[in-house]
Amino acid sequence: MAGMSETFLAPSDAAVAQVTALLRELAADRAGTLPALFALVQADLKRVAHRERLSMHAGDTLSTTALINEAYLKLSAASLPVFADRRHFYGIAARAMRQVLVDYARSKLRGKRGGGAAHESLDAAAEAGDDPADAARLLEINDALDRLEAVHPRLAQVVYLRFYGGFSDVEIGTALDVEESTVRRDWLKARGWLFDSLHPEA
Repeated sequence: MAGMSETFLAPSDAAVAQVTALLRELAADRAGTLPALFALVQADLKRVAHRERLSMHAGDTLSTTALINEAYLKLSAASLPVFADRRHFYGIAARAMRQVLVDYARSKLRGKRGGGAAHESLDAAAEAGDDPADAARLLEINDALDRLEAVHPRLAQVVYLRFYGGFSDVEIGTALDVEESTVRRDWLKARGWLFDSLHPEA
């Protein structure tokens, strides 16, 4: 993801200090902190949101700005954890965006229950369009990721960061504090696990 490494993975000392200060204020439940935090990291969130939209093929119905706003509303209405650091915050924000898009996909399926969606691979799901069948496939991927996370948390994180976040292996390794080679092995393991989960008949 071009540009992400400058602000997300290797920001300036001043940027780190600003975000860290706001995260501490947020932990103290100070009013107005969350909107200030979102405003400060707007550029990073736009990159993440743009990639999330591409992965889920949200089309023009849900713009990048709208996705960030919906994620903000979801987080502001939730009981937020105490954020360990900036990466933790970005992870929670990205998950909120993912949930917004999953809710969006589910809304497309309302009134169309009963139709079985064909099982697709992770790559095929990334090429899904904007019709109910595509939404069903994306929801299958989301449910499979939830199951993967329950048994292999780090593998799920690798898939999430790469597929939904658009991070490179180097960026994922930095975020998870593991070697790039480990990220590649985890990616292959995760793809195999998801294929088996989505194709039980194979």
